[in-house]
Amino acid sequence: MRIAVTGSIATDHLMTFPGRFADQLVADQLHTVSLSFLVDNLDVRRGGVAANICFGMGMLGTRPILVGAAGSDFDEYRAWLDRHGVETGSVRISEVLHTARFVCTTDADHNQIGSFYTGAMSEARLIELKSVADRVGGLDLVSIGADDPEAMLRHTEECRSRNIPFAADFSQQIARMDGEEIRILLDGATYLFSNEYEKGLIESKTGWSDEEILSKVGHRVTTLGARGVRIERAGEAVIEVGCPEETAKADPTGVGDAFRAGFLSGLAWGVGLERAAQVGCMLATLVIETVGTQEYTLRRTAFMDRFTKAYGHEAAAEVQQHLV
Repeated sequence: MRIAVTGSIATDHLMTFPGRFADQLVADQLHTVSLSFLVDNLDVRRGGVAANICFGMGMLGTRPILVGAAGSDFDEYRAWLDRHGVETGSVRISEVLHTARFVCTTDADHNQIGSFYTGAMSEARLIELKSVADRVGGLDLVSIGADDPEAMLRHTEECRSRNIPFAADFSQQIARMDGEEIRILLDGATYLFSNEYEKGLIESKTGWSDEEILSKVGHRVTTLGARGVRIERAGEAVIEVGCPEETAKADPTGVGDAFRAGFLSGLAWGVGLERAAQVGCMLATLVIETVGTQEYTLRRTAFMDRFTKAYGHEAAAEVQQHLV
């Protein structure tokens, strides 16, 4: 099963300031603020929702197709993804813009000052999925994640016009979209991904009830944080899957992307929805135990031991034959 994942490709530049921002702000001079903070350290991490999802799928051996836009500074990141089983031949390289970048400083009170540079991400709207499909021999599913809004709309319309099944996954972009855009992006989706808060926001912005949305998508997949995930289909019983026990909560960043990576890999393997959700929850647990969205390791034996403990021998036997 050939799955393409569209969405952002970015790097995160994370710095730590040992003091407090509040101590450096003068109340009656905020209109002319000009500050520079001497930081203790700098962590540069790979990120972007599409790249994160593809990394997880690559770790599971399902060879995803990454579709997005990056800059000429993408070479090292590309090599990393290639080495971890991601097909990067459909990434558009901008001739003038850098890869998208998030720059953030956190103080001792965990307050943050950050900026997001969209950069080459704005050129994702120029990518045609037909060219991607022709290059790889066809597409069975396209997951349309947070990206340049014009690109998300174009990819959705192209999937509909070419009868390519697609998953709608707005995540970070839902806040800036209006109801009409969201209605266009989800109508006819085979899968609709969101967390609980985004679920309510989708209903509020579209004006559609839960039942109306279920009538317009094949499956509604709602992540529930520590409680796992719920999968709903019109006229079918609800599927609920819990999370495996975690050893630590190091960093929640990228947990949702990891769930999607595991779930989509399960679909690629041809296992049922419950099994796919279990794989997603197991991979998400590995990510929350690790600082960074692509810094975790997947050791087959350890993964399967924990999966068996969480979901039982029958589930493990079905998954193990696919895990490389």
